[in-house]
Amino acid sequence: MNQKKIESEKIAYRLISNSILIVVLSISYALLWYFKILGLMQYHFLTIGNYLMIGIYAVLTIVMINTFKGFMIGMQRISILCMSQAIAMGIVNILMAIITILMTRVKEYVWATLGLYFILTLVQCVLVLTVVWVETKLYRYFFPPFEVLHIRGDHENNLVEKMNRRTDKYRIKEEISCFEPVEKIADLIHKFDAVLINDVPSKQRNDILKVCFDAGVRVYFTPKISDIIIQGSDEINLFDTPLYLCRNTGLSVFQAFVKRLGDIIISLIGIILTSPVMLITAIAIHKYDNGPVFYKQTRCTKDGKEYQIMKFRSMITNAEADGKARLAAENDDRITPVGHFIRATRIDELPQFFNILKGEMSVVGPRPERPEIIAEYVKTVPEFAYRMRVKAGLTGYAQVYGKYNTTSYDKLKLDMIYVEKCSVLLDIQLILMTLRVILTKDATEGVEEGKTNAGV
Repeated sequence: MNQKKIESEKIAYRLISNSILIVVLSISYALLWYFKILGLMQYHFLTIGNYLMIGIYAVLTIVMINTFKGFMIGMQRISILCMSQAIAMGIVNILMAIITILMTRVKEYVWATLGLYFILTLVQCVLVLTVVWVETKLYRYFFPPFEVLHIRGDHENNLVEKMNRRTDKYRIKEEISCFEPVEKIADLIHKFDAVLINDVPSKQRNDILKVCFDAGVRVYFTPKISDIIIQGSDEINLFDTPLYLCRNTGLSVFQAFVKRLGDIIISLIGIILTSPVMLITAIAIHKYDNGPVFYKQTRCTKDGKEYQIMKFRSMITNAEADGKARLAAENDDRITPVGHFIRATRIDELPQFFNILKGEMSVVGPRPERPEIIAEYVKTVPEFAYRMRVKAGLTGYAQVYGKYNTTSYDKLKLDMIYVEKCSVLLDIQLILMTLRVILTKDATEGVEEGKTNAGV
């Protein structure tokens, strides 16, 4: 099987599919513009002006869908793609509605304009669902799942189980230990479309990677912490020997200033906009059992500094009366009815805007853990302390791409990716991606009953 040809065909298919999607969405806006919006304006544009508005809409659509990872036809599930694109179109239409209102400058047309853009968003959701469903089904027809060889190490994990759930992309047909002779592994590799190198020691992994490179076989592998640390390295071309520089300095002074300024602005806006929701939540929690509204707990932020995190109480009072720290289980009887709702909708996290305003947290960063849980994790995974190289956050890389019950080691890897790649632009992307996470139920799955942590 010519893997290079297949990859080229996939790229071409995605390019055509995404272009069709953009054209369909732009046409829907163009129809609204010509048949409705122009009628609200006191002065009509010339032909070039109309084309310019449609062009601006198309560019905004491309930027927002790309921000929400909505162009990954054939890679993401249909539901995730549609949700990403629907959220992206909602944001684009809000921006265009504001621009339209400013352009018409007629107060009487404000609600009419908002109504038109709301209808456009609903129509586009249907269009997105239809186009993405057809394009994904065709993709799966033209590009069947890869037959994968699983090369395992000593440590067990559930990665194979996760990949087997994506039957549209992977079929793990056989497995072999990484400690088998390289020649035997090489003979097997040539029979498969792809190889999964799963938690394999560095020496064996390097040998297998070279075999795969020589055979032209695609490789999936689980990164080690050292792999993530060197991701942001710069290539140095001062000598005739290849050299990479890993600075390990984090954000620059200017970026840190912009990040802090953004935290202050976003937390103030968040407090103002969500104050009605927080008031209603506080009343509901107090009415249920006359207990305290807020729940304060010691957490660790940058450099291990401790502070009191604020959350709406979602559990019964004295939920940890035995003094033992443990995470919420999947069907935890300590969670109140009000608590189930505010946890599912993330409303319980809203008081953390005050922590952000005080500078104890950031909007984006690794989620803060309790000192005793960090101490427990560090016993098995000493690198877990690396998460505290940056300030703790309300949302973050692990929250966007992981789940509540993601193992501590996988959370560490996700958070380390953020520590290495952190920037103001990445923060903006993660904030926007959090909107999608809020609507994803499995992101709030608890750990198994009786667990004190998510597993190391």
